[in-house]
Amino acid sequence: MPINILMPALSPTMEKGNLAKWLKKEGDKVKSGDVIAEIETDKATMEVEAADEGTLAKIIVPEGTQDVPVNDVIAVLAADGEDVKAAGAGWKASAGGAPSPQRGEGAGPSGGKAEANSHIQDKADQRPTPQPPSPLPNGERSLPQAAGEGAPAPANGRVFASPLARRLAKDAGIDIARVTGTGPHGRVIARDVEQAKSGGGLKAPASAPAGPAIAAAMSDQQIRALYPEGSYEVVPHDGMRRTIAQRLTQSTQTIPHFYLTIDCNLDRLLAAREDINAAAPKDKDGKPAYKLSVNDFIIKAMAIALQRIPDANVSWTEGGMLKHKHSDIGVAVAMPGGLITPIIRSAETQSLSSISAQMKDFAARARARKLKPEEYQGGTTAVSNLGMFGIKDFTAVINPPHATILAVGTGEQRAIVKDGKIEVATMMSVTLSCDHRAVDGALGAELIGAFKTLIENPVMMMV
Repeated sequence: MPINILMPALSPTMEKGNLAKWLKKEGDKVKSGDVIAEIETDKATMEVEAADEGTLAKIIVPEGTQDVPVNDVIAVLAADGEDVKAAGAGWKASAGGAPSPQRGEGAGPSGGKAEANSHIQDKADQRPTPQPPSPLPNGERSLPQAAGEGAPAPANGRVFASPLARRLAKDAGIDIARVTGTGPHGRVIARDVEQAKSGGGLKAPASAPAGPAIAAAMSDQQIRALYPEGSYEVVPHDGMRRTIAQRLTQSTQTIPHFYLTIDCNLDRLLAAREDINAAAPKDKDGKPAYKLSVNDFIIKAMAIALQRIPDANVSWTEGGMLKHKHSDIGVAVAMPGGLITPIIRSAETQSLSSISAQMKDFAARARARKLKPEEYQGGTTAVSNLGMFGIKDFTAVINPPHATILAVGTGEQRAIVKDGKIEVATMMSVTLSCDHRAVDGALGAELIGAFKTLIENPVMMMV
């Protein structure tokens, strides 16, 4: 019996992925454990291994296809001894139907026929479909409903639209849910999207399902109307940018943030860093085994501070507080199109040189989108450092499920008063964002105070 190869869920939150590349072609023998494809998620590109043995009978989803839903059939494997052609031809029956056309029109197994079929479907959509009269409570029967007139919206929020209409809406940057459909049962067809491009037939943005009233954002068309035609270029959002937008919008709408700022004297830390780096062992080429950065000390200090103030090392859930045993520190890393927070696990137990080596590795693989989900998911807090850009201080948005995030500014020489005298010192401002559901003001002050103590006395991190 043919074996369906499904779009894998590469992380607990993954719903869709892009099929970047097939590493096997139809007719190739496949063994269990062979890498058969590369899948792009919003954060990384990952290899997919075969779980079964056989021959790749048919590739259903071509490489380059975007937004393939998890558990959709992407290929069919013929088991050993099975007829390969028959297995490839019979995939629809075993899969329970063709893959959803919504995952990318024109990229289906029929190649260029998909768009042509969409035009045919649109024409068919425009023909009214007779509907049987529905019974009324008094036994009378209602008149058939005209196509596209007063069609009720689906209760589950699904939008009925032809594949071509979806493609046109996506290319134009129009939310298909806001287009008024004139096809049967309110189905959105190509002419509806064309009308929407000129600003007609657009519904008002849907209100938020729950929570406080939020002013509706301007639509794509309203924003574009503010600028002359040809004065801008539309750059479609990729998966990473959409995920960042969704998660940070969720964070600001659901997490009650408050902020605590404190200044730290870096003079002792900078002297210790210089001594440690100078004493680093060198290899045969004279290259030092490690070179610590200020950020390595910050990660270590935050990890130990959470151990000293364990009530702040928590995550809020509706069922109860998760009190973490270890300090897993996420560190924001900028990459093309967004950012990602790889996590230093149990950072309180690791040496500064180990933290430094991990961060260098994480940063390189993050920018190449080669991190694994377990390397950037979870964590108990995060550090966002913009000091290298000369930023004095800022506030960072908490990344759920964390209850805190530390925003780190630049180290700069300032005039300070010490024992009644003005002195020059290298100072760094840091701001702790706290989730007030989990961390109260006094507790947050204890945490940032513990961090300051460690930064100003770096020898305490070595104990």
